[in-house]
Amino acid sequence: MGKRKDLSEFDKGQIVMARRLGQSISKTAALVGCSRSAVVSIYQKWSKEGTVVNRRQGHGRTRLTDARGEAV
Repeated sequence: MGKRKDLSEFDKGQIVMARRLGQSISKTAALVGCSRSAVVSIYQKWSKEGTVVNRRQGHGRTRLTDARGEAV
């Protein structure tokens, strides 16, 4: 049995909210269209870390600064 595609951030959010509202693991999996084990692992990751999204801080365009380190 091959792996399915990764769940979108929206689907992950649906899993977290459904579980927080008391929905069963089986019903949540049916709602999103994924396996029960995916529901469990996504909800566990959210409950430990507080997020299921990997938001990398401090990445992107750097700010230009002058010789004193002040923003230009």
